[in-house]
Amino acid sequence: MSSGDFTAIQLEISEGVAVLTLNRPDSLNSFTVVMHGEVKTALDRVENDPSVRVLVLTGAGRGFCAGQDLSDRAVKPGANAVDLGHSVETYYNPLVVRLRNLAMPVLCAVNGVAAGAGANIALACDIVLAAKSANFIQPFCNIGLVPDSGGTYALPRMLGLPRAMGLALLGDKLPAEKAADWGLIWAAVEDAELQTTVMAMARKLAVAPTKGLAAIKKAFHASLDNSFTDQLTMERDLQRDLGNSADYKEGVAAFLEKRKPVFKGR
Repeated sequence: MSSGDFTAIQLEISEGVAVLTLNRPDSLNSFTVVMHGEVKTALDRVENDPSVRVLVLTGAGRGFCAGQDLSDRAVKPGANAVDLGHSVETYYNPLVVRLRNLAMPVLCAVNGVAAGAGANIALACDIVLAAKSANFIQPFCNIGLVPDSGGTYALPRMLGLPRAMGLALLGDKLPAEKAADWGLIWAAVEDAELQTTVMAMARKLAVAPTKGLAAIKKAFHASLDNSFTDQLTMERDLQRDLGNSADYKEGVAAFLEKRKPVFKGR
């Protein structure tokens, strides 16, 4: 399935995998209000299509996403200030929450620079692979802002406070290989191998028991704020629900019968 009614993104759906490509390469796929609207529409389609079991997010051209297109909300000297809180609340916060809560694995293929909100949108995905030439940048400090789109939440938890603080205060580039070494992303791969690597991973997940994978996402995210006893209770409740699922029964039967399972997923 191909969706040709977008101008700022592309959406392709095939064999259980939806590929959402940010498609403003001349602007390093920076976000505008139009792009936000199209991404929302695409995610609506993904969620409402029962054939989709994995989402891949990537960018067209030489970059993944440079964050906000500043020309879309330009502030001229002496003009009234733009309400950036409204922009974050209306567009960016719902997007990262939705990616995090989507009931399927969300892979991000960072094919070039991921800066500002673009970097933090990537980090809201479940598994991030990046081309070795890619960089992650938190440039908010250069224009007097704080990392948004979940940046101040994700970075200290992923990297620890010293590294997170250094990235945010200095705005330096973090090369993909170093990001992988630090544990910020899953892996850095050769540029020419990024697309084939992420699609092979997506196809593997597309035939997995995706209801269980969605529960793993839910449990891991909850663990960041739950007490130990609360987390144990959540594990019990999730396991009880999943133990009654068709996928669990199929997985056990396939194991005992020494055959490949066929999961229904979501």
